[in-house]
Amino acid sequence: MEKNPQEAEIARQTLERYSGCSVSDFQSNLILTNFPRYVDYFAKTRDVPVLEGSMFKVAHSAEEDVSILDFKIGSPAAALVVDICSFLPIRASILLGMCGGLRRRYQVGDYLVPVAAIRGEGTSDSYFPPEVPALANFLMQRAVTGLLDLEQAAYHIGICFTTNTRFWEFNEEFKTRLKLTKAQGIEMECATLFAASYKRKFTLGALLLISDLPLNQDGIKTKEGSQKVFDTYTADHVEKGVKILKFAREMQSKQIKGAYHRNKAF
Repeated sequence: MEKNPQEAEIARQTLERYSGCSVSDFQSNLILTNFPRYVDYFAKTRDVPVLEGSMFKVAHSAEEDVSILDFKIGSPAAALVVDICSFLPIRASILLGMCGGLRRRYQVGDYLVPVAAIRGEGTSDSYFPPEVPALANFLMQRAVTGLLDLEQAAYHIGICFTTNTRFWEFNEEFKTRLKLTKAQGIEMECATLFAASYKRKFTLGALLLISDLPLNQDGIKTKEGSQKVFDTYTADHVEKGVKILKFAREMQSKQIKGAYHRNKAF
């Protein structure tokens, strides 16, 4: 996708306004997340400052060559963050998000590696016609599963249903349609992120933490349950994200297929 110089400049200015820092602060590896607590954890454990603009919360570790950015919630925000970050010289990026697990055998704390997402959110229609699938970057998902296998983590592989609908758990018509899709997880950003990153040639994968089991009796996430998930799994999720980025860069250095050509310079 050819870059428009004016668009690139506006994108950089927008990122600086929204993040409260210079684009030069961003490292070549990027963690995207919906959770300010993840940024706080990353900053505290790396002894780096937390920066915040009008929308995003970020932290940068020059020592590890990793930045982390909380872009808030929902598909419009997901589209925006990819659109503007695609103008930076970022080589590899990973979403660390959460999802509702849609299988009885799943447990809270398991990981889900989404290879694709069902485009139920609408925003991805701005990038591609409806028949184009929303696929995660293959190289990044290889890095994700490779790292999880090395660490013997419990994980599942499948597709997510991306929706803009909150409180869908109380909508029987929606739940019937959801079950027909055979999706393994439900969340609010992956389809948009995958479509936008494909359009923008931005190497992006995802590692989702199963935070609740909304189709099970008493499985809907509560305030208490959410707090327990954060307290229990934040450190592991973030540290896995950092390791996955390193793993992906090693794969890129070996010319393993999957990264976009603009991301192969070292």
